[in-house]
Amino acid sequence: MNIAFFLLPKNDVAAVRVDSTLRQTLERMEYHRYTAVPIIGHNGEYVGTVTEGDLLWYMKNSDGKVNFENASKFYLEDVPLRMDNKPVSIDADMEDLINLAKVQNFVPVVDDMGRFIGIVRRSQIIEYCEKFVTRDDSVVNK
Repeated sequence: MNIAFFLLPKNDVAAVRVDSTLRQTLERMEYHRYTAVPIIGHNGEYVGTVTEGDLLWYMKNSDGKVNFENASKFYLEDVPLRMDNKPVSIDADMEDLINLAKVQNFVPVVDDMGRFIGIVRRSQIIEYCEKFVTRDDSVVNK
């Protein structure tokens, strides 16, 4: 199975740019109700994934310097990332995708140049696998 079959293209992904402010990042995550979003670099490359926890711990450890009111003065690129969401190449095989999806809610997908092209959601992989389990159960139960 080709990974492109599962791909949610970058135009449909609520990603943030590495030069986004903390406020922009928080507002984007709140609007889409996501707890983690991919970060895109200046040249379109996948940089990493930021989580609500990353932002919370950054604010907590700032000794009161960073709060929601002044979050527009601080930049995402200064936030240490705790989650290491590994990307896969668009040419990767399903085994690589499934192995990452076991430990990540979504798997970032990059092209040959490392540029972000979209994500694959864990739920899509589970739905795909469910078809095989359901089909196997119907054969066994006959």
